[in-house]
Amino acid sequence: MEKNYVSLFSLKFITIIAGIILPFSISAQSEPFNCDYNAYLFQYNDIYALDLASGSSYLVAEDITPGNVNGVGYNATDGYLWGYLSTPSSTIVRIGKDYTVNQFTIPELPSGNKYVGDISPDGIYYFKAGGSSYFKVDINPASPTYLEYLGAFELSQSLGIADWAFNAADGMLYTVEGGSRKLYKIDPQTGKVYNLGEVPILEGLSYTFGAVYFDVDGNFYISANQTGSVYKIEQVQDVVSGNMKSNIFAFGPAASSNDGARCPTAPVPQEDCLNGIDDDGDGLVDCDDPSCSGVASCPVIVTTSSASKGGLESNDRLANLISKRNFNRAKSNYVFDKETAKKVVKNAYYGLSSKTGINEIPLNSLVPLGVVGETSTIESSPTDLLDLTNASDIYSVDYLNGTENLGSLMVIKTDNAVYEHSKFICDRFLGAQLLSVSNIQLREKDFIKSIIKQPDGSLEFALTFSARVNADDKFTIESHWNIDAYASDTSYYNFQIWSNSVDDLLLMADEILNLLEVNAEITQYNGSTPPPVFVKSASYKNGEVLLNIVNKNNSESINLEGGLKLTETSNTEVLGVSADIDGYLDSVALKTGTLFDLGFRISAGLGTTPDDLFVADAPWGLDDSADETVVTDYEVLPADGPYVGDGYPVERNIKLKGTTSTYIGAYRALSPRFTAVDLSDYGKVSFEAKGTGNLEIQLIKGDGAIYKTTVNLDSKMDTYTLSGTDFKNDADASTDFSDLKVVSFNLLANNGYAEEKSMELQNIDFHNREPGQKFVDSDLNKSVVYPNPMVESSSLFFYEEKADTYQFDIYTLSGRLIGNHHMEGESIAGQNEITVERKDLNPGLYLYKLQNSNEKIWSGRLLVR
Repeated sequence: MEKNYVSLFSLKFITIIAGIILPFSISAQSEPFNCDYNAYLFQYNDIYALDLASGSSYLVAEDITPGNVNGVGYNATDGYLWGYLSTPSSTIVRIGKDYTVNQFTIPELPSGNKYVGDISPDGIYYFKAGGSSYFKVDINPASPTYLEYLGAFELSQSLGIADWAFNAADGMLYTVEGGSRKLYKIDPQTGKVYNLGEVPILEGLSYTFGAVYFDVDGNFYISANQTGSVYKIEQVQDVVSGNMKSNIFAFGPAASSNDGARCPTAPVPQEDCLNGIDDDGDGLVDCDDPSCSGVASCPVIVTTSSASKGGLESNDRLANLISKRNFNRAKSNYVFDKETAKKVVKNAYYGLSSKTGINEIPLNSLVPLGVVGETSTIESSPTDLLDLTNASDIYSVDYLNGTENLGSLMVIKTDNAVYEHSKFICDRFLGAQLLSVSNIQLREKDFIKSIIKQPDGSLEFALTFSARVNADDKFTIESHWNIDAYASDTSYYNFQIWSNSVDDLLLMADEILNLLEVNAEITQYNGSTPPPVFVKSASYKNGEVLLNIVNKNNSESINLEGGLKLTETSNTEVLGVSADIDGYLDSVALKTGTLFDLGFRISAGLGTTPDDLFVADAPWGLDDSADETVVTDYEVLPADGPYVGDGYPVERNIKLKGTTSTYIGAYRALSPRFTAVDLSDYGKVSFEAKGTGNLEIQLIKGDGAIYKTTVNLDSKMDTYTLSGTDFKNDADASTDFSDLKVVSFNLLANNGYAEEKSMELQNIDFHNREPGQKFVDSDLNKSVVYPNPMVESSSLFFYEEKADTYQFDIYTLSGRLIGNHHMEGESIAGQNEITVERKDLNPGLYLYKLQNSNEKIWSGRLLVR
């Protein structure tokens, strides 16, 4: 996977991406498909190309013809797709690779919509609606009866099915009945129906299977309209009673009207669930791939996270409050205890109107109970969110099977706008991966479903929607990916659901709608489409934000616009940039320089839903919680230069002043989610500091244990180096740097009355270096410019083995030399630093080159704000 490096240099968003270019052109002569690898999904008269391996789909043609196309199949005798047209009556259509449509009216055809259809290897179109009757038309161009109606026929039993498909391995038709979930084989010559038994993976489900497909090996793929889930039955030609192998395979788009067609002799890439490789190219490896569910050592069900964790992203406005909340939890070693949590029990009032006003519905009355087979339900409300967010009330539960989580639900009341934190943004900020985004059908309405992999490896199916309270005291259900798509100036009941089963997710969401409806009528559903291009995961480290992109609609580029904060206390800078992407998966690296927070939106193609995300470094926070503590100055400052050394840097510096009779301090988490980090590879921690009196340094470990040591500050900036053995707990035991959550720096008042305290703290890192070992980078052949972007001037650092001379020049991106920035000088053995002045450089991106007398060259990019 190639990593694309992008520089953030524009303060205005200026790049405009053209709309998605569909992979066809209008021509007079339609071309055949000729057995390509895509499956084609028809929804009314729109066509989506579907990759069965990943479940990803993208729109390839809209409104291809008046009337809806259904009962579609692939014709091996001419390479085209054929289907039944709803209007005009008695008409079938042929669809070419350019998605142009040829209509053929055959007067003998029965009237009415025919939504089940496929084409035999010899070019006979088999189609039907309900019941036992089916019909045939010859669409083999080499046949003397081409385009002739071959008559009506009867199956040996009536079937309630929505699609069927020919298996090239044995020439038989196969289908799955939605109500019974049974797999049937049909002899197309005689109409004899063979019952092969209930499909194991579908046990207990009740879906419409509107699109079915085959691959060359006889694997049968079944798509559920309501969820978009694609199920696989292995080699159905070999199925006999009791030996059917089935599992979930992928998660595609849901729709109320679904029909599928695919060349049955084309292969579908399969994931080897044990080799640690993404075999089918969907970006998911081994057990992360849904096609491995229940295969080899991959579990069918995994544990979901508890609602008690109540994670939050920075979102700029709340950064300091959220940091303080997480710090307090770290200090107290907060752990949610399932054993002592309050049990939630279904009572006689369940499912009845609360008989309150629409704005006063108790949140616990909107919680589904007894719908997902839970053995118990426990209350897990993170009430500390009420002080941080725009929530006016919060209630959450965990659904348990024994002690394992089946799912969780948060119900959040807001008074003037939708809840400002979405699970799919928040979880990625806290280190989770967004594996999939697609729509799900609930009451034939579109909602947005996501699949999230948490840092501990657990998988969650997640759904977020809100019930908007209207002026007429009725509900509108809103489901959007972007917070700004929700109406404002109204109250909401917000629902965030996650489960280890997409089927349980659907059951919980449907029951929530039932519980809402007993209180007020739902008059409208408003939904958005999922983002076709989204960030699977994002991380920040050493001046670089890395975005792993999933590109589901073959976009060639993305636009990024957002706001960047260099530190926790600095102003937000507006930025915009574009980047090229290629393929289904790609990575983009944003060279930001050191930062605290980047909130941004990426879009790909005009009119498509964008993706929103926050990325941040672990935060600094102010600890002024002690009584009679007053802060007069608190700033988090950028580092003075690039990180020096091979250790673990704690980015950004602190300036603090105030009065206290006990202590005043600043703390630094080691990860954005305040989880523990293992720094046991390092034996020392160093920092530079000056200030007044005693500075206590605390290490807060993952288990809540605290180890302390103290140094004395004076008015001169000095360097302090400490080892793990310098830190002691209350039992006088020392420690190392493993399992670290937080490092705190507290100025102590020792006299029991208010004292003025001040501190400047900078250049903190964990390391193993010996005194005097100080290089700009572990790669001694690399040059570093800091700050980059440049405002007035920057320093260029480079390393020389021995003293030499150098020449320095700056160029435009087109290669034009900027003459008044030429410099010459002498270098020394070791690390060198030269100052580059901005002078007359306009904002933008430039290239620099540094060359010594032996023609060794250092080069790179220089950004100017």
